[in-house]
This record gives sequence, structure tokens and C-alpha cells, in this order.
Amino acid sequence: MADEATLNVEIRTSFGKGAARKIRAANNIPAVLYGHGSEPVHLTLPGHQTMLLTRKANAVLDLQIEGKSQLALVKDVQKDPVRQIIEHIDLVIVKKGEKVAVDVPVHVEGESAPGTIHVQEANVISLEVEATHIPESVSVSIEGLEEGTLVTAADIVLPKGAALLSDAETLVVNVTVPAAPVEDEDEAESTEEAAEAAPAEDAE
Repeated sequence: MADEATLNVEIRTSFGKGAARKIRAANNIPAVLYGHGSEPVHLTLPGHQTMLLTRKANAVLDLQIEGKSQLALVKDVQKDPVRQIIEHIDLVIVKKGEKVAVDVPVHVEGESAPGTIHVQEANVISLEVEATHIPESVSVSIEGLEEGTLVTAADIVLPKGAALLSDAETLVVNVTVPAAPVEDEDEAESTEEAAEAAPAEDAE
């Protein structure tokens, strides 16, 4: 389950791309905090600590803002596509006991029956859970499952207190057999030509 991680943050009053670049140059991360009908609050987060805390999905942070504590759920992390540096973070205000909707990673465990393979069709499922009890992931066991077995979202055992938001019939894992290798087209043609030529040579 997700535990709140304490983070000392600062309110920022300068905005725009130039201000954001300066924040990142100082090894910090610009962020915005919103929710519960309140006005958005623009923040500066400590870079290294924030990066470590946001490695897991649905991190809940205990923000220390001017001496006051505020719980927040990491809703969106925007990264530079090339350098993978965090450019901005969206945070949503949450309260203890409050239910939130989150996408939770699905981990597949075990091995299906000999001769079969599994195809993971859904990497996440949507759940409604308490903001301070968000599971890091849910697990699906495929141990010994035979060809043709379909595992849906409804088959996943959810953590206590969690409710499924995804369609119950969402296909999560499909157990099948590997497709037969397709013969190379050029190779097939060569084989056919050789077979056709053989009787003519024998006739001579």
C-alpha cells in the first residue's frame, strides 16, 4: 500500500517557460496543486527527492507548505521525451479516508501450461480505493492455465476496500499457443520451382 512521503515544498509566484527553466536548472521541479474546489497553487519541489518518490505509480505525498501539511496524489508526471528529466508534476489534494480513482499496474505471476504462452492485454486496471491505501499493483496468477483461458478484470482478486472501476469483462491475460512459423515467401517459391523441375530432369 502507498504510504505518504513527506516533502518540503515552496510556493512559487513566477510562472512561464523561463521561470520553469530556472527552477529545473536549480535541480528543482515545478508543480501545481489543485482539487477540492480550491484555487490552484503553484509549487517548487525538491528535484532528487521528488524523482525518487514518483518512481512508483500513484505516489501520495505529505506536502509541507509554509508550516502546514497537505496530502496530495501525484496525478501526472511530465518528462522530457529524450532526457527523461521531470519537467512538471500535477498534484491533486486528497484527504484521509477519501476514495480516489486510480490506474493500478497489473503484474502477471507464474507459468501457463507447457506449450502455451500468455499475452498480457491490459497493463493497468482502474480501481476506486482510499487515497492513503493505494496498492502499488495487483497480481494475476496464470500458473498452469491451459490454452484458451481468458483472464478478465473481474477475475482479479482486489485488495481489501478496493472496488473495480474498469469494465469487468476487460481482457487482461489471454493464454494461447505460439503461432506456427510462417515459411519465407521467397523460400517457398524456390521449393515449389525445384519440385516442378525435378520430374522434367528425370524424363530426360
